[in-house]
Amino acid sequence: MSRPHCPRCSRPLDHCLCALIPRLSSRTRVLILQHPSEVRHALNTARLAALGLNNAELRVGEVFEDLPALLAQPGYRACLLFPGEQAQPLPQFARQLDGLPALLIVPDGTWRKARKLLHCNPLLATLPRVTLVDGLESRYRLRKAPMPGALSTIEAVVSALGVLEAPAQFDALLKPFEALIEGQIEAMGVETFRRNHQRG
Repeated sequence: MSRPHCPRCSRPLDHCLCALIPRLSSRTRVLILQHPSEVRHALNTARLAALGLNNAELRVGEVFEDLPALLAQPGYRACLLFPGEQAQPLPQFARQLDGLPALLIVPDGTWRKARKLLHCNPLLATLPRVTLVDGLESRYRLRKAPMPGALSTIEAVVSALGVLEAPAQFDALLKPFEALIEGQIEAMGVETFRRNHQRG
């Protein structure tokens, strides 16, 4: 018999994170496009990010038929948070906004699944691509990053908003993420974590 889950944060009721999820306002609109394979992921940080931001939306799928309408929201300048040859550093894009808020499109999935989202939704390729600043390190201590600067979705959103809305900070979004990691370390046992995950 499966454990009862919270309908909001999708965590088991005895590990519900809702009390830690803030409700933060931002000028930037965040649109997270989540590959269906991520929905049942133990972390699902995209869901936590969408719940913690008033001006955010999480859409799940591979093909988004209404993407033209989602991107055509008046008063925003859209950009795609994804690396590539044509990608520009986010601070550079922020300087070009001329007072307009950004519409930040964030694909959520493994690198392979995120690339599939771009392939299945060619309209995304028409957007200016942006990347986070160099030198960022993930707080997700349970998994080795596949490449330098690789962050979880919620960390990427927090970092991006910190640039787009400086000097405002959005670190409060990370509280449920950090509680989730602590819970996983506790479940595996601190000794097991130290042996297998801590950097020597």
